[in-house]
Amino acid sequence: MQAAARGKAFIAIATVLVLSACGNGTPQLMNLRTGEGPDEFGIVPPKPLEMPESLAELPEPTVGGSNRTDRRPEDEAAIALGGRPGAAGGIPAGDGALYSHAARFGVEGGIRSTLASEDLEWRRDNNGRILERLFNVNVYYKAYRDQSLDQQAELARWRKLGLRTPSAPPRNPDEQ
Repeated sequence: MQAAARGKAFIAIATVLVLSACGNGTPQLMNLRTGEGPDEFGIVPPKPLEMPESLAELPEPTVGGSNRTDRRPEDEAAIALGGRPGAAGGIPAGDGALYSHAARFGVEGGIRSTLASEDLEWRRDNNGRILERLFNVNVYYKAYRDQSLDQQAELARWRKLGLRTPSAPPRNPDEQ
């Protein structure tokens, strides 16, 4: 009787492992455990309040709409990089020469969808072992290890060439 109970338990565990390995959905390589509580990256502090020169300049309030103190990260990044917010669609006249040089060997039109499908295939092929998927182990860095840049070797290469480099953090003890 003991052997039959052990056999049933073994079959149940094997079934769970096999079924967990059969998921055909989008592979999740970066399995991070999150607890209950606020997402500190979701809390964006507003800009400081300012009194306009004329109260007539204030827009009509809209329910659920934006206001003058809301952050607009895309617009702020465009301004910081010397661009204009909202200037989308086409290549600015000042960047025509840069674009021509970058596209001198041709441009593939659907590169984003091509890269997305190739990356999905890569993630499916490198989705981790059965127990790693079962216990939500983070396998992202292992999957992309061959494609990552050895930053310390690259820093040494640039310094050997005599080129100025920004300061870099020292090598981690677990790095080779």
